[in-house]
Amino acid sequence: MRRADRLFEIIQVLRRASGPLTADRIAAELETSKRTIYRDIDALVAQRVPIRGEAGVGYVLDRGFDLPPLMLTVDEVEAVALGAQWVLANADTALARAAHSVLAKIAAIVPEELRPVIDDPVVGTPPARERNGDQIDVARLRKWCREGRKLAIGYVDESGSVSERIVRPFMVGYVATVRVVMAWCELRQDFRIFRTDRLTAIEFLDQRYPERSVALRRRWLATMGERHAVVQPAG
Repeated sequence: MRRADRLFEIIQVLRRASGPLTADRIAAELETSKRTIYRDIDALVAQRVPIRGEAGVGYVLDRGFDLPPLMLTVDEVEAVALGAQWVLANADTALARAAHSVLAKIAAIVPEELRPVIDDPVVGTPPARERNGDQIDVARLRKWCREGRKLAIGYVDESGSVSERIVRPFMVGYVATVRVVMAWCELRQDFRIFRTDRLTAIEFLDQRYPERSVALRRRWLATMGERHAVVQPAG
């Protein structure tokens, strides 16, 4: 790996990290020596890249630092192209428009040699099959997840049983041709996954729930890890 590429990758590794990374960890990921990482980080700091380090703790890249968008790699551009194609085929109208806009913006800023990765990609998703219809305002539902607001819903489960609940939505998901919303169910006092095409009613409440939606997402992920299985469907 050329040194310029390695310097760029060190910044990327630190940017992705959720906490401090030691020189050993960085060296292992980039398949180089710890001494090389020390020299490279010194060089980056000399170039005013905001990397902080503490003996025995590791290195941290200050938030807010970014590189020019033209530094995107082929793999990164293809990842965006693939994700945008899936969103265009499967997500709600607002997100589909956003995906189209993102592709146009990236196509406008990447170097000429990367334009074909956007205009004529070698990665793609199969055409979406017809999705089970529902009349949910998904853009508003995503907003309620971000803002941590409650929903009052009517729901029909797989057995045909009807129930009314107050739930705390925190994520909208897509499973094959089904759209779902992950939420904490106040009726069951547990996490549940609701298919939006099975909602018989939905009322967007102004009331916020006690904890932040990000905290619910993290707790849900931790619960999934502990159970080593998908959180049980709504019932």
